[in-house]
Amino acid sequence: MTADTTAVPRRKLIEVALPLEKINAESAREKSIRHGHPSTLHLWWARRPLAASRAVLFAQLVDDPSSFPDRFPTDEAIAKERKRLHEIIEQLVVWENAGDENLLRRAREEILASTDGNPPPILDPFAGGGTIPLEAHRLGLEAHASDLNPVAVLINKALIEIPPKFVGRPPVFPGAADAQISTWPRATGLAEDVRRYGQWMRDEAEKRIGHLYPKAKIPDGTETTVIAWIWARTVPCPNPACGIAMPLVRSWWLGKKKGKEAYVVPRVVDGKVEFSIGHDPKKAPTKDTDGTVGRTGAVCIGCGAAVDREHIKSEGRAGRMGAQLMATVAEGKRTRIYLHPTSEHEAAAKVDRPVEVPDQELGYHPKDIWTPPYGLTAFADLFTSRQLIALTTFSDLVGEAHERILTDARDAGMIEGDRLEAGGTGATAYADAVATYLGFAISRMTNKSSTICSWDSSPKMEAVRSVFARQALPMSWDFAESNPWGGSGGDYLEDLLWVSRVLDKGPSGKPGVARQADAQVSVGQPVLLSTDPPYYDNIGYSDLSDFFYVWLRRSLRPVHPNLLSTMLVPKAEELVANPYRYNGKEGAHKFFEDGFREVFRRAREVALPDYPITVYYAFKQQDTNDSGEASTGWETLLEGMVRSGWAITATWPMRSELGNRILSQGTNALASSIVLALRPRPETASTIDRRGFINALKDELPDALRELQQGAIAPVDLPQAAIGPGMAVFSRFAGVLTDDGSKMSVRAALARINEILDEVLAEQEGDFDPDTRFAIAWFRQHGFEAGSFGDADNMARARNASLEHLERSGILTSRAGKVTLLSPVALGEIYVDREYDPATDPHISTWEVVMHLARALTEKGVPAAAALLSRVPESIDRDLCKELAFLLFTIAEDLKSTQIAVEFNSLGTAWNDIVAESRNASTQLMLDT
Repeated sequence: MTADTTAVPRRKLIEVALPLEKINAESAREKSIRHGHPSTLHLWWARRPLAASRAVLFAQLVDDPSSFPDRFPTDEAIAKERKRLHEIIEQLVVWENAGDENLLRRAREEILASTDGNPPPILDPFAGGGTIPLEAHRLGLEAHASDLNPVAVLINKALIEIPPKFVGRPPVFPGAADAQISTWPRATGLAEDVRRYGQWMRDEAEKRIGHLYPKAKIPDGTETTVIAWIWARTVPCPNPACGIAMPLVRSWWLGKKKGKEAYVVPRVVDGKVEFSIGHDPKKAPTKDTDGTVGRTGAVCIGCGAAVDREHIKSEGRAGRMGAQLMATVAEGKRTRIYLHPTSEHEAAAKVDRPVEVPDQELGYHPKDIWTPPYGLTAFADLFTSRQLIALTTFSDLVGEAHERILTDARDAGMIEGDRLEAGGTGATAYADAVATYLGFAISRMTNKSSTICSWDSSPKMEAVRSVFARQALPMSWDFAESNPWGGSGGDYLEDLLWVSRVLDKGPSGKPGVARQADAQVSVGQPVLLSTDPPYYDNIGYSDLSDFFYVWLRRSLRPVHPNLLSTMLVPKAEELVANPYRYNGKEGAHKFFEDGFREVFRRAREVALPDYPITVYYAFKQQDTNDSGEASTGWETLLEGMVRSGWAITATWPMRSELGNRILSQGTNALASSIVLALRPRPETASTIDRRGFINALKDELPDALRELQQGAIAPVDLPQAAIGPGMAVFSRFAGVLTDDGSKMSVRAALARINEILDEVLAEQEGDFDPDTRFAIAWFRQHGFEAGSFGDADNMARARNASLEHLERSGILTSRAGKVTLLSPVALGEIYVDREYDPATDPHISTWEVVMHLARALTEKGVPAAAALLSRVPESIDRDLCKELAFLLFTIAEDLKSTQIAVEFNSLGTAWNDIVAESRNASTQLMLDT
């Protein structure tokens, strides 16, 4: 049967071309940006980079110029307009431009022009950490965020819903507004009040419980602030002849800075363990002597007995796991001072546990939550009594601060109004808003104020390591107890500043909407989806976020009574495949697949026909099913989309990890996520047989591939991006029927797409000159290594080339019966004292041009490569040069020649810049002559 030929609405940029390398570079750079970055408001797991989300939303809404043949009638006109739009994206993704109102206005104007002045509302039904709704809000769009998890909902409210309600208002803290003569743009007034009332809370808490955190006396006799206390958990040694409280220690190291090494030295005196501090590098712990705990158990430092994990677990469950102070970390002059434990500091920590603590039980999650087998079964068990006193004191102070804020807001002239949760914007709502961020600071504080925290002794850190150094609640043995007034990690004021900086830099505009809802029911109105759904069983969001929820609930339940009404985060409907929750692996798989399909089935029913939706997929390595057949979540996701009535129009690799390590095409580690663009498949879509599908691929993939190659995409990303046009063909049919009448699976379709892709790339070789065709074939077999003269001669003759000519032209060397292609590095050695001039080369070929360009780019960068290209004769097709760079990258990957692949990937990535700069160089050359 024939394909459905219903005209597709105007194509959007996301479906045609993206400046992917710039987006990926900025996404990677974003990981090192901290101050004011929205991710520092509160921890959430597996966030998408802001840069990628901003670019995707813009490209999802803005028309590609190929949709307007009357305005852009030629390929050149389309390329020029596309380049202009790409330049806007390239500026948008730079973090420093996130608050550039002129740039954002230009972006909004482009969006309005492409949406007939009425852009659709954006919904992320798996909003999580709020990246996508925040970037929709930044672009002036109506942003909707929903999530089942109340912690995620609260984060989204704090990013897109609360700040816009109070834009432009001065702070109400007495005297604070006088500190700034000018106006208070965006939510800077709110941020200032968060800092002022937070400082009051910190000072008030110190008055009440500061005595529990004594200063430390250092060797010169003066006192200094303690940063942290390092403790070792203990259990009784099972050896009756020993019986000491044996320390369970992961590492004795405290600091590893060269020349300032510090470590704990244990010894047993009269049946008790004592600790001192060592500094002699020659006596420092080695790999064999560092710590007492290993993978299978522990070793007693008193008698040397090996103790298995089961003994430790049983002692913990029996309540016989204790803790002993090993060292105190004090602040010196730009250095850490490590001190041996004292009775004063041990006594200060021996306080009674407060009554009202979060005693909710930890979830059963063997993969992510490791403490219950050791007797730490409730959330309060993850904190020392002193930490519980500090956290409950700060939590109680949120309520007291709320009353002060409300009084001061009234005095500043605000009307009373409704509560924040009811949509208010008056004094009461303002007090609720400030209290929300004060509560966030406490929640942040818990991440470095728990007995799960350990001490990072590495030279660049020497600091408290957070609870969630990984996506799990692990079991720690030696732990670091931070000082709430220590001026470092775990200090309330430090966390307060992180929160307020996000408010300072946040965008202004129409308030967004964040609500708690199951994704399967939240998609109930015509909205445009852009979402990053949970990936199968990678992260147990609900179980992990309970760690924060129990403290947010204690601090903020009066402010958000509906959102924080449950004792723990809802879990039953969470769309994650947890075997222990859904009757084993098969039950979990079915729950996830059914739920995922239902979400996108509902989305299909209310889809806006003029726009593609976008879905992020977090990549994971290949798995193997019970029958030994390889299976990937990637295929499962594609299958679910197709079966839900969606047609896939593009796939883009989004890499937030950049580096020189290029992995083979067959692995999934290349991209950290994939973005899919999808449109509703028409209800009238027809089926097609296997042969018709393959013919359609052969008809459409060559042009699509060429379009990708001419866009701003790196060779490393081409194979994954090329899946998009192939899946667009497959998914626009109601089904592709195989020879036995069954529907072709996504896996089979991907295999066919890759086969046709290889054929298209091979056919492109026919466009090259004979010299280049020989070099490609020889490179595919030998790379830049030597091969037999006889084999080379036969291969050259078959391509109407001669080895003698190829050697004269500078492509290869032929010596002692061996033939070797000249690599860019080899050419660099030949031309070390002279410049290669393509304008005077009588035997120039596409291959030779690309080799010299790769050499110039590697040695001297884009300007040198552009200058060289400007002198290449017009007889050499520039587009073919770029195609060759892409092809050589693919071949180098197959050969596992990593460094060579990197060079050709760099050339393909920089190609558009090289061409643009070469035109300027050519123009200048003409003027000079």
